[in-house]
Amino acid sequence: MKQMSENKSGKPFGSSSHIMDNLTVSHLSSFKPELTNILYDENIVENFCSEFYDWIQTSKNNVFIGIEKFPFYAYSNGTSESFDKFYIKNNTRRFRCFKTEYMYHQLAWRNSWPNWLFIEDSELDENDAVVISLPFSDTGNKHINHDEILNKCDKLGIPVLIDCCFAFVSKGVDFNFNHNCITDIVFSLSKTFPVSYARIGMRLTRVDDDDTLFVYQKISYNNRFGAALGQHFINKFTPDYIVDQYKDVQIDFCEQLNVEPSATVFFGLGGDDWKEYSRGGLKNRLSFHKFMHDKNLKEYYGS
Repeated sequence: MKQMSENKSGKPFGSSSHIMDNLTVSHLSSFKPELTNILYDENIVENFCSEFYDWIQTSKNNVFIGIEKFPFYAYSNGTSESFDKFYIKNNTRRFRCFKTEYMYHQLAWRNSWPNWLFIEDSELDENDAVVISLPFSDTGNKHINHDEILNKCDKLGIPVLIDCCFAFVSKGVDFNFNHNCITDIVFSLSKTFPVSYARIGMRLTRVDDDDTLFVYQKISYNNRFGAALGQHFINKFTPDYIVDQYKDVQIDFCEQLNVEPSATVFFGLGGDDWKEYSRGGLKNRLSFHKFMHDKNLKEYYGS
C-alpha cells in the first residue's frame, strides 16, 4: 500500500539536517566571495567537481569501493536535481524504492509515474528502475536488504541510483559500488555543512551520455556560487570531520534516551517507546541534529 509517512519536522527529534557546528558555521561566515570573479569563472564548477571527487576518497571512516568505475562527474543542485535526471532517463520504466525511503521520490512519482511501487510490495521486474539511499534514509545504516536487491538488479539489468547524501556524516558503512546495475551515484554537502540552501552536490556515472546535467557542465552553465562555497568547505574540512567531532556525543545521547546509535552520527534508533517517530519501518528514527552543537540535551529536557 502506498502510504506516505507523517511529517515529523515539528517534533524535537524529527526531520534531519546538518549540525550547527560552531566551527563550520564560523567558516561559513568567513566566506567573502568576490561575486564577479565567481560568476564569470568558467572553470570553477569543473574544478570543484574534480576536487570533490578526490576529497570523497580521502575518508578514513568509510571506503568507497568501485568508485573509480564512475569517472564522469557533473555538478548537481543537491542530490535532488540528479534524481530528476534519473527519472527522465528511465521514464518508460516503473520506479521502485523501499518503504520509508526519502519522501522526495514518492512525491515526484505520484503525479508523473503513478504506477510506481514499494520494493516490499512486489517482485522486481526487468522494466523497473530503483532508487536506494546509502546510508538508508530511515535508519542511517545500510538497508538490511540492500545487497539482496542490488544482486537482483544485476541479474535483471535494472538501473539503480544510489543516493549517498549521508555519506559524510556516517562511519563504517559498506559503500560497495561494484554492481553492474548501478548507473548513478549522487553526493551532497547539505547534511554535512550548513550549506543546504546553496544546493551543492555531484553526480557520478559510468558514461557521459550527454544528458542535460552534462550539457550544463560542458557549457559552464551551472551553479558557480554553490561550487565556490563547496570548495570553501572541502578545502578546510575532511569528509570525516563531523563524525569525528560528534560520535561521542551521539553515543551519550543514545545512552540517555535508551536508543541504538546509527552509523549516521546524528541519528538514534528507538523501540516502542519512540513510536511517535515511526516512519513505517522496523526502527523509530530520532535525529539529534538540533542539539548536537551544544553537546547536551538540556533544551529537550527543558533545563
